[in-house]
Amino acid sequence: MTVHTSAPLSEQDREAVASLRAYGYRIHDIQALAHDQRPFAVRIPALHQTIAPGIHLRSASVELGDDSFTNSYTLCVDLDFARVDVVSTVGGFHLRDQVGTPTSFAAVSGSFSFISDDPAYQPAEPCLDFCCRDGEVVSLPTAAKPALLVRAGHPRVENLDATGTLSLQGRRYRWIGSKTPGHIPGRQAGLLTVFGAANCAVRYSDHPRTGFVRHVDPAANITPRDSAAVDYVVAWSPTEGHRVIAVHPGGGADLFAGNFVLRAGRPWARHVSLGAHVEITQLAGRDVRPLDSGISIGPSAADAAAGHTQAYDACLGNSPFRDVRNARTLVGLYGRRLMICVLDGAPKTETFRGTTPKETAAACEASGFDPASMYHLDGGASSKIAYLTQETTRVVGSMHYLKWPVLPTEPFRWQGTDGRVLRSALVLRANHQQESP
Repeated sequence: MTVHTSAPLSEQDREAVASLRAYGYRIHDIQALAHDQRPFAVRIPALHQTIAPGIHLRSASVELGDDSFTNSYTLCVDLDFARVDVVSTVGGFHLRDQVGTPTSFAAVSGSFSFISDDPAYQPAEPCLDFCCRDGEVVSLPTAAKPALLVRAGHPRVENLDATGTLSLQGRRYRWIGSKTPGHIPGRQAGLLTVFGAANCAVRYSDHPRTGFVRHVDPAANITPRDSAAVDYVVAWSPTEGHRVIAVHPGGGADLFAGNFVLRAGRPWARHVSLGAHVEITQLAGRDVRPLDSGISIGPSAADAAAGHTQAYDACLGNSPFRDVRNARTLVGLYGRRLMICVLDGAPKTETFRGTTPKETAAACEASGFDPASMYHLDGGASSKIAYLTQETTRVVGSMHYLKWPVLPTEPFRWQGTDGRVLRSALVLRANHQQESP
C-alpha cells in the first residue's frame, strides 16, 4: 500500500493527531502509523502518582540493550483501601468505560480472550477457558491454568485444575478438561469432558493492508469425532442459567456455539435431552457459590521465560510467549498488596516493541517482584491502564492501537485512548469499609 502523506487529513485524523500531540507524540499522519510506529518510541521520565487512597502509579523507562527499551507502568494497590473486581462481558467494552464513577479509580486490560478478525464467526463465550461473571461460573477450563479469583471482594491468584463436579438433568457428574494430559475424552463412565473456545486453533494469513488477519476455519473448529461419544453444547443466559442447546452423537460440535461442550460416553448419557439444565457445583475441589468473579489468566513470568506455555499456544495462534517482544500486563499478589505492571511497546518499531518472556522475568526481578508470582494478564497490543486524575480519565500503554478497516476503501482509525474492545478487565474501586459515611 502507498501512503500519500501529502493528502489532506480527514476531520477524524486531525482530531487524532491533536490528541496524540497533547500526549507528547510527534504524529503527522495517522494512516502512516499502520506501517511505521516509531513516533511512539519515546522514553518516559520516572514519575510517582497517587491516584486514590491506597492506589499508586509508578512510571519509568527500562533499558533492554542495543538501544531498545520499554516503558513500565506499575499500579501498587493496598487492598486495605481499595478492592479489585474482575469485569467481563460477551459484547465487550473499552477500558476507559470502566473508570470515572464516584468509586471507580482505575482499570487494567485483562484480555486472554479469543481474537478473530472475522466478525461473522465469534465464540459465544469469548473469555478463553474459565470465566465467572457476576457470581455465575459461565465457562469451564479445558486445561489447568492460573486464574484470578475474587471471593467476598478479596482477590486471589491460584493455579486452577480443570476438574470439578456438576449436575446434568438432575444427575451428578465429575468433569475434567479436554486438554488434561493422558485423559481420553468420553471413555470413563460418570466422567464428562469439557471442550470450549480454547480448543480452537487460530490461523494467521497475510493481508496487503493490515499485514495479517486472524481467523478460524469453522469446518475444522469442532470437537473430535468419536462414534462412542456424544457431545452436549451448553449455553448460559442470565434468565435460564446453563442449558443444553444442541446434541451431537459422535462428536463434531462447533466449539464456538455455546459457552462450553460436555462430552459423555453414549451408553450412560441417553437420558439427556435438549433443554436439560446444567448446574456447576465444584471447581478444582472448591464450592463455586462463594465466587464473585474470575477469569483464567496467562502463565507466570517465570513459566513463560522457561517455555512452559503449551496450554496457550494453539488457541492464541502466534503465541505472545514465543521469544519475541510484545507488550505485557502482569499481575501479582503479595499479602495485602496487589501489583499490576504494564510493559509497553508498539510492534511497528525497531527499538520499542515490548519485552520477550525472558526480558519480562528480568524486569520483574529488577523491580523486586518474584517472576514466579507475577502472572500475565495480557500479552499484546491491548496492554493498557486507564485511571482517574483530577476528574479526568487518562490512559497509559497501547497508544499506537489502530482500528483495522473492514473494507479496502476504509481508512485506519486511531483508537489509542480507547484501545481495542475488551472482554475482561480488572477494575480498582474504593473499599466500602474505607468510604466516608
